[in-house]
Parts: sequence; C-alpha cells; structure tokens
Amino acid sequence: MHNLTLQQFIENEFPFHKHLGVRADHIDNDLIRLHIPFNDFLVGHTRRPMIHGGVIASLVDICGGFAVWNQCNPEDHIVTITLSVDYLRPTPPADLYAEATIRLLGNKVGNSHVRVWTSDNENVNVAEGRGVYNIRRG
Repeated sequence: MHNLTLQQFIENEFPFHKHLGVRADHIDNDLIRLHIPFNDFLVGHTRRPMIHGGVIASLVDICGGFAVWNQCNPEDHIVTITLSVDYLRPTPPADLYAEATIRLLGNKVGNSHVRVWTSDNENVNVAEGRGVYNIRRG
C-alpha cells in the first residue's frame, strides 16, 4: 500500500483513531511512527495531569499492529494476540509519540516492539511495548 494511502487509512478509517486524533508521522518498510496531539480528555486524573495509561496502550497497539500490517499484503487481516506495555515514568500532558519496529514476521504471526515518548523529550521513553499479532492472509 502506498504510504499516503496507508497514512489516510490509519487516520481516517477507524473511528477510535479519529477520536484519539492519531496521526501518522513516518511510514516506511522498517518503521512506523504515529502521534496523538495532546488534548485535555487524554488526562487520566485532574489532580495529577498525566496521560491515561489506556491511551498509551492504545497507541502502542495501533502503532505495533500497523508496523506488522505494513509488511503484509493489503488484503491481509491483523488481530492482536498479546499486548504488553511497560509504563516507565509518568507521562506529562504533551503530544504523545510511538515508533514501532518489527521483531518477527512469520506466515501467521508478527511481533513488534514499540517505544513511546512525548514532545517534551524525544530521548526519554515514557513507555515501551510489545505486540504479537495474528496474520490472517487475505
């Protein structure tokens, strides 16, 4: 799938992605980078303004899944088998970024590694994740 088409697909064809504001920053064969612009509704608790862990996990899953799918045929279907997220530090209210690379791509299963940071500091990961995805060939 052409990069522009995949970008449009990620950003516009999933109501949940649109609700979160997911944007595709970089797409190539080796890496997918997505971000969610900060919005007040992403904060988990008003007394401690940090991005909710569910938002982070969702971004890890979306980014990791599309990294796998980008290596497949467009008619293939990807479904999450396992998702794990390590929350490394509190996530300040800022734009949230995730970058996924493929660790394994088999005929039926793909595995991706995802690192997450905020626009406050690209060099400090706030979370890391791993997704395992079932590939149902199209």
